[in-house]
Amino acid sequence: MEAEKKLIILVDDNLANLRIGMNVLEEKYRVATAPSAKKLFDLLDNNYPAMILLDIDMPEMNGYEAIKVIKSRPDTRNIPVIFLTSKAESDDELTGLSLGAVDYITKPFQPALLLKRIELHLLVEIQRKTLKAQTSELQYFNDNLQKMVEEKTQDVLDLQNALLKTIAELVECRDDITGGHIERTQRGVKIILEELEQSNIYADERMGWDLGLLLQSCQLHDVGKISIDDSILKKPGKLSDEEFEQMKKHVIFGEEIIEKVEVLAKESEFLKYAKVFAAYHHEKWDGTGYSRRLKEQQIPLLGRIMAVVDVYDALVSERPYKKAFSHMEAVRIITEGSGKQFDPSLVEAFIRKADLFAN
Repeated sequence: MEAEKKLIILVDDNLANLRIGMNVLEEKYRVATAPSAKKLFDLLDNNYPAMILLDIDMPEMNGYEAIKVIKSRPDTRNIPVIFLTSKAESDDELTGLSLGAVDYITKPFQPALLLKRIELHLLVEIQRKTLKAQTSELQYFNDNLQKMVEEKTQDVLDLQNALLKTIAELVECRDDITGGHIERTQRGVKIILEELEQSNIYADERMGWDLGLLLQSCQLHDVGKISIDDSILKKPGKLSDEEFEQMKKHVIFGEEIIEKVEVLAKESEFLKYAKVFAAYHHEKWDGTGYSRRLKEQQIPLLGRIMAVVDVYDALVSERPYKKAFSHMEAVRIITEGSGKQFDPSLVEAFIRKADLFAN
């Protein structure tokens, strides 16, 4: 029913942009449009939207000035704001985020990407409210009410799983040449972890790991690609040196994105795992990787594991600039990278379970 749809206010002084945005959003949301910040505040007097999509370049009051007002008012400060703008400089993005925006999308936008980002941030807002409510409830209820605590905990886990799935789908939605990559690497990490357990390798480093949360969190290893420009991410060919330098920044962006979610989630074990996967999966055993150029066991074990699994999947997957290698060719390349690109102990574990990767 229309009344059950969440309300989104779209603010842009360009009437064509308002029409385009409404056409994209109206199937899933109720949409109110405002051609100026003044009209936005008129709407907010009688409406409480689930989200505001706010243009920056507007006459009289620009987006930066408008968000300062929104965040200063007790009745509107918790409304998520996404900047929707034609600006693309990193300084502009930093300014917007520092003022309280949850995201920053450049125009012209891709409809599917816009919808996914809105869905993601609405989920984050639900999680924030849910966790706040649950904290109050848990302070009230007696610790002996174990069944009730378990039910509430499961609600949080279900919400975390939904958030993870949405983020993973968002990454693959943008990087459409790597469809299935997240699922395959998750499976590969599981295979390696099981072999390490069976062989009793790196037992000290693995002590205390929650394997369920760990396997969920590895889905976020490429989340930083959300911040890579489409012209690079979707380029139908090999990247230039300059473009590759930009692509390499996805490990930095990934770590920063997860840290922002950590602020909302407070203590979260799966986000700690996710940050390690995102930040260290392109480091190399010999210290020539990125972005910190760590070497050998300076690299966290989860990063070393994902490095093997990620490269294997890249080798056996077709790209616009290369054909897929066979399973045997990929195993040979990873074997040759032992002690250079990869942890030798992990390469040995990979080789022992290589047949499982081929299935």
